[in-house]
Amino acid sequence: MSTPASAATPRYILMHENDNVAIVVNDGGLPAGAVFESGLTLREAIPQGHKVALRALAKGEPVRRYNVIIGYAACDLPAGSWVAEAQVEMPDARELVNLPISTNLAPAAAPLEGYTFEGYRNPDGSVGTRNILAITTTVQCVSGVVDFAVQRIKNELLPRYPNVDDVVGLEHTYGCGVAIDAPGAMVPIQTLRNITLNPNFGGQAMVVSLGCEKLQPARLFPKGAIPIQNGGGADPALVCLQDAQHVGFMSMIASIMRQAETNLAVLNARRRETVPASELVVGVQCGGSDAFSGVTANPAVGFATDLLVRAGASVMFSEVTEVRDGIDQLTARAATPEVAQAMIREMEWYDQYLKRGGVDRSANTTPGNKKGGLSNIVEKAMGSIVKSGSSPISGVLSPGEKLRQKGLIYAATPASDFICGTLQLAAGMNLHVFTTGRGTPYGLAEVPVIKVATRNELAARWHDLMDINAGRIASGEASIADVGWELFHLLLEVASGRQTWAEKWKLHNSLVLFNPAPVT
Repeated sequence: MSTPASAATPRYILMHENDNVAIVVNDGGLPAGAVFESGLTLREAIPQGHKVALRALAKGEPVRRYNVIIGYAACDLPAGSWVAEAQVEMPDARELVNLPISTNLAPAAAPLEGYTFEGYRNPDGSVGTRNILAITTTVQCVSGVVDFAVQRIKNELLPRYPNVDDVVGLEHTYGCGVAIDAPGAMVPIQTLRNITLNPNFGGQAMVVSLGCEKLQPARLFPKGAIPIQNGGGADPALVCLQDAQHVGFMSMIASIMRQAETNLAVLNARRRETVPASELVVGVQCGGSDAFSGVTANPAVGFATDLLVRAGASVMFSEVTEVRDGIDQLTARAATPEVAQAMIREMEWYDQYLKRGGVDRSANTTPGNKKGGLSNIVEKAMGSIVKSGSSPISGVLSPGEKLRQKGLIYAATPASDFICGTLQLAAGMNLHVFTTGRGTPYGLAEVPVIKVATRNELAARWHDLMDINAGRIASGEASIADVGWELFHLLLEVASGRQTWAEKWKLHNSLVLFNPAPVT
């Protein structure tokens, strides 16, 4: 571990010896005239996380960070200049041809054995990290009713079932007013179906339907098509609000509560037991990213990802637009040519999806990303990919698909925090890791979310929202390996029942189904 530098000492971080820009480390940035140990003098004030030209750059010259061309200088930039967003012209996206295929496979690492957690075994072989009653909804119209019922269940029933952690309504804005048979419509349908099968719900599926919606329960759950338990039955328990038996609002609520009590009794009989770390299914994601994301938090997550893969677990990384500019890095790490081609197909599909909407990948970066020092999606992508670590990529999931294998998996999703999290839930994750540089109170009711801060300042200011501070890497107080191991051990503790900050404060974002089909 390196010795922490004085906060007053001007510092920058260089990602690769071939780079011609670096990012300013100091909290609050640096004033004009600040001199680095290398002798480089700032020509102007530069905010924290933003880029400084390490040498003079001529107009049109490549701007390099991560040893990758992240853009081209829009004007002449003397050494010591602030290389701001407006001064970097974004390069075209790499064509999806002539890519390296399985050319950069890391040597097989020694298995990581002996690590366990206390989880809930399910009849289908999966393992939950929480014991939750989930109520699936077929259409947004019923959300208010379900929310009312969930509050009653929590207040009146849940205290009698102490081994059940929570009751969650799987509410969304889909189900009617949509082209239900259009190409792409299966994405939200299979997403909602597979979320119902998430390991944290114990196979106790319960569905609330309105009755007249396009997404009928029989379409969502074809008879016998899913291994739901429900005390031995093959199909989810259904409450339809338009049924003639419901006379008045309270009749609907009473029906939901009666069915909930049946499911709660089954869930309450479950107990945690010691299971190997290989039963973890971890989704990794970043949101509110900044220039430190690819320096501290994401590399630490990548280190932990490699540890999890060595332990036999499953790890999913996602966000198509945030890996698109590094597709050559990913296809080179594909375990097989078939995995590489599957990644390419997902990139091609998404390119066309964006094109139909009249935008391209540049629409991804947010005002917060830019304020945090990220000039464009190319730079952002280089920092995002490192969450995946260095292991071979063993599989690819299309949006809404369920994971059925171990190892490092690319789960194709939009980059939207809420849609990505929803799709990773559908894939079967039982733990979520979320890195942030700008700060976000993101959380999910269905799965524990571990939040990792990229900077010391954020971790200190949001001390009761961030679970791990990776900013210590930038300040020299810890190494990537130190924070990676810390995250690995925290994952096992949280999987065994330890609460995250998001769980403590009950910070729960709504589910957002990805619907590429038209709305009528």
